[in-house]
Amino acid sequence: MSSLDRKYTAGGGEVALLLTLLFALVGIPAILYVLASAGHALTPRTAPLPTGYWERSLGVVTGDLPWRTTEIVLAATLGLVAAALFVLWGITRHQKAQRNVKHDRAAPRMATVRDVAPFTQKQAKAKAARFGVDTPGVMLGKMVRGGHTLYASWEDTLLHIWGTRTGKTTSQAAPSIIEAPGPVIATSNKRDLSDLTRDIRAADGDVWVFDPQGVAGEKPTWWWNPLTYVTDSERAAEMANNFAAGSRDVGAKGDGHFDSAGKDLLAGLLLAAAVGGEPIERVHYWLTRSTDETPALLLDEHGWTKEADSVASTIHQPEKYRGSVYSTALQMAACLKNEKIAAWVNPLRPDDDRPQFDPQSFVHGKHTLYALSKEGAGTAGPLVTALTVATVTAAEEHAVTQRGGRLATPMLCVLDEAANVCRWMNLPNLYSHYGSRGIVVSTFLQSWSQGVDVWGESGMRKLFSTANVVTYGGNVKEEGYLKMLSELIGKYTYTSVSSSKQKDSGSTSRQDATDDIMSVADLSALPKGRAVMFGSGARAVLLRTIPIDHRPYAEASRASEEAHNRPTVDTVDHEPTAPAAEPVAPEPAGNRWAALVKE
Repeated sequence: MSSLDRKYTAGGGEVALLLTLLFALVGIPAILYVLASAGHALTPRTAPLPTGYWERSLGVVTGDLPWRTTEIVLAATLGLVAAALFVLWGITRHQKAQRNVKHDRAAPRMATVRDVAPFTQKQAKAKAARFGVDTPGVMLGKMVRGGHTLYASWEDTLLHIWGTRTGKTTSQAAPSIIEAPGPVIATSNKRDLSDLTRDIRAADGDVWVFDPQGVAGEKPTWWWNPLTYVTDSERAAEMANNFAAGSRDVGAKGDGHFDSAGKDLLAGLLLAAAVGGEPIERVHYWLTRSTDETPALLLDEHGWTKEADSVASTIHQPEKYRGSVYSTALQMAACLKNEKIAAWVNPLRPDDDRPQFDPQSFVHGKHTLYALSKEGAGTAGPLVTALTVATVTAAEEHAVTQRGGRLATPMLCVLDEAANVCRWMNLPNLYSHYGSRGIVVSTFLQSWSQGVDVWGESGMRKLFSTANVVTYGGNVKEEGYLKMLSELIGKYTYTSVSSSKQKDSGSTSRQDATDDIMSVADLSALPKGRAVMFGSGARAVLLRTIPIDHRPYAEASRASEEAHNRPTVDTVDHEPTAPAAEPVAPEPAGNRWAALVKE
């Protein structure tokens, strides 16, 4: 018997028997008393009614107060009303049973509304008001116990570990994007997130879709220069580190020495291209020519002498060693050789008039950036990570200039499929810091091991511990992780009753015991529509998630999804009226995706 069964089966028969006896001894005599009194009031008897309670209530049984037509009609009417109420109760119970699941039995043993008070709508709204924001925060769901809606505030960071087909996109990621009061950046490896939300977001700001691998079928009608982020050697090293992490298969092992040397070389070349005003594709060009001293000369010319010496030292190494370092760095920068990707991060020609994405301008408005990529060969993941880091860094720099050092209007960063398309290596170290800047980072993983593959065991534990809100949405089968969650949820105490009978005697013993509120098996089988939330300073709580179809903007979201899932009309069939096929740069204040995509 599982812990969920044991908690609510013990003592059920005894309670039912007790209620039946109580109704027989108290309820039936009371009903008979009322019927006798009401019948006499409607049609007075010739003899007065007995004044005693039992004489009047049991008179029909003893024959001292036989029922007349009046009492029979009243009894029949009362029976019909009771039957109708019973049917209504049965229908309501059936509907409730359809909404409820077995796991809901654990809710009474988990947090009360008082335990999670900081996450209730009232307190989240009060906190948002202090920041000048109308929206309470990121809605997480409704408590199964009590029905109160819970929110993550605009100074919280979130971590969601939900397996596949658990509704994380429709109940968490997409609604949070739609409801965000300020700028949003969202990463994903599928188009559903952008399809569900982009038209709604476009009503209040510009929408940019970075889609170098054609996940959503977007064309490169704008571009972004990754090297605008590389302003010093530290940022160059960070970008190289993220390139290294994003270019390899999960769990792949490399050579520690050559990995380090390759990242150093790549960082040097990125900095050289940045200070020299070169496009990022030049980095790949240099990596295929291991004796080209141009990057070292550019670094030295612009005052980066130590970095120049480092690059020059690698170039002057023996051919075998130099070749190993260059090939390692080349593998890290493999995404730069993809021609489809190149159009998104390089100017097409010297007079390229496509709009250029500027992270500093982006964070000042209610704009939206979707960064899409697929994992595997040819992935644009390193560039998705670089774009995410550049945008969030711009938000952080802008926050420093604001009152209190935080953004006046919070920014939401939804890292969906973070372990696949946005391997941000420094993320665990920054999580606790971003909340205080008004940058709400919401990271989605499919399992604990996914995070370990990217950040290592210690990094994943740091991410888990520093997140203000952690949710688990089910369909994870990792015993170690589920056991940790089970222990965090806690235990409950129950009384175990055992009886033994012998020929002439019997005995009953009672013993207190403890069990997990939700066992590993219970958590593994958590159904869709339920999530367990762990909030800072609060006990675990069971939530009923609210999908996008049950939110006020359901129709608008559905229309957005349908609009972007329609087949694209082939441009060959178009009238040849358009040199309009060439993208035209709009005014700086406006760059809506609808205005940019010209068929």
